[in-house]
Amino acid sequence: MIVLVGYASEHGSTREIAERIASRLEGAGYRVECRSLEEGDPGNPTEWDACVLGSAVHNRDWLPGARRWLERYTAELSRMPVWMFTVGMSRALGYRLRARAEEEQRRRIVEALRERIHPVEHRVFSGKVHPDHLNSVGRTLFRAMGGRYGDYRDWPVIEAWADSVADRLAASSTGRRTSPGGGGGR
Repeated sequence: MIVLVGYASEHGSTREIAERIASRLEGAGYRVECRSLEEGDPGNPTEWDACVLGSAVHNRDWLPGARRWLERYTAELSRMPVWMFTVGMSRALGYRLRARAEEEQRRRIVEALRERIHPVEHRVFSGKVHPDHLNSVGRTLFRAMGGRYGDYRDWPVIEAWADSVADRLAASSTGRRTSPGGGGGR
């Protein structure tokens, strides 16, 4: 089985999460291709048996390159196993806004894609935020909302989710692994 881990990243946090997910899937015996959804077209998703797709969130939506790729291949993606993840900064916000921001990210993105792509699962992870990621107005608003700069990626949670994707793939009828003793492949 060949799995695409596709990502769209503005400052590198989402790319690093995608690389970690790809590494976990490879460790579980899957052949994995980790590709940017923004740097050219990574290709038709039918080239892979399953997809794990993620994007950073800006202005409460996925990055434009990821959005365009999803829209271009909606029909193909709707007929295959797809897991999705969104990387935002909800954990960097003040306590009162944190849960609301995460739920808003999840609801807005999942509702926009659920009826067309039918993802197996969608997760929201926090990324990292530094002052140079924001313009002066953004920095002022971020601080006014109780935001704190830093790296909020919860690697054990991300790895556990990647492992659960591997387990779900193994349980599916197409979950052939490519490692020796893993049971075949393409």
